[in-house]
Amino acid sequence: MPELLEGSRAVARAVALCRPDVVCAYPISPQTHIVEALSAMVRTGQLANCDYINVESEFAAMSVSIGASAAGGRVYTATASQGLLYMTEAIYNASGLKLPIVMTVANRALGAPINIWNDQSDSLSQRDSGWLQFFAVDNQEAIDLHVIAYKMAEAMSLPIMVCMDGFVLTHASDVVEIPTQDQVDAFLPPLVPLEKLDIKRPRSMGMMAGPDVFTETKYLAHRALENSALEIQRTANDYAAAVDRDSWQPVRIWGSDSSTGSASTAELAGSSGPAGPDEIAVIGMGSVMGTMRAAAPNLRRQGVATRLITLGSYRPFPASQVRQAIGAASRVVVLDRALMLGVGGVLSADVRRSMAGLAIPMHSVIAGLGGRSITQRSLAQTLIRARDGQLGELEFMDLKRELVGEDG
Repeated sequence: MPELLEGSRAVARAVALCRPDVVCAYPISPQTHIVEALSAMVRTGQLANCDYINVESEFAAMSVSIGASAAGGRVYTATASQGLLYMTEAIYNASGLKLPIVMTVANRALGAPINIWNDQSDSLSQRDSGWLQFFAVDNQEAIDLHVIAYKMAEAMSLPIMVCMDGFVLTHASDVVEIPTQDQVDAFLPPLVPLEKLDIKRPRSMGMMAGPDVFTETKYLAHRALENSALEIQRTANDYAAAVDRDSWQPVRIWGSDSSTGSASTAELAGSSGPAGPDEIAVIGMGSVMGTMRAAAPNLRRQGVATRLITLGSYRPFPASQVRQAIGAASRVVVLDRALMLGVGGVLSADVRRSMAGLAIPMHSVIAGLGGRSITQRSLAQTLIRARDGQLGELEFMDLKRELVGEDG
């Protein structure tokens, strides 16, 4: 049944439906409402048979998560921004030990200067950590992705970050549908850990690996993420059938009908299809693609045809699907919510690799850093410039040049 819920509260309810054994919590904005809501559920008995552990830091939160998962528990935690950086050492340990931990990252900018608002620089800083990363466009996807993540993590014995834009989604109220407990129970079976410490069968975990085997361990970790792509699609389809909803996809294409301008949704293999030679392929992750979708029909009326390519999976990166979705586009515009200083957009680097050999211009547009609004007007101005061949390879949307000492 549809309900009006704040994003954080909705995610907390979705996590509770997954019946976690341990929730490790250290509050940091903008994820605090999630762990607060879970705390209340444990205290009142709504979430039964769950140990809620208040820890003294984000590093401790991940360390406790590792211990609880290694002991065979279904584990959840959440963080953001500097908290995620504080976890970094333990984050690499969790993936190296192949532990199926699920963590919400309420995406928030990294300091200095300190900034509590949204961009995606925190989770993208951990792109090489061995965790899968899923990105939600809206709060309904955030709900669904947490349930999918538990099934996926436990099937592959890999940790997963479910990323949702801080404040933009976490603190926004929207009409969503929460699956029932029966639906989640039917979809998500009790945890049978592939990696577990057992005092009755003593073994070691996380031993020293010397030069003779270290390369092989990293090769296997690389292959595990590569091989997870098929499991992601299978799990998403199974979940869609379980809750009677359209399937979430690692890559989705959206376009507007060229004759009517009406909105139409399609998946990669659907009627919308790859971008054509008269279209600009616009690629992005998270809530910005919702704004872009709202702007697209008006852009078409101004003579700018767009094909929107939304990435729901960042790790593993769906390179072949992205390449297919780009098709014969006139050019590619990547909406980057994170910046590699001295290099350019983070997402653009992955998109560029997927485009190897394609003679299609690509533009990295750095947008919305530190919570700056990404408006339909700014998107329209950017894409009109792209159509007219006036967009550079690296652009900063709405840059206040007077503040940086440059002429307009």
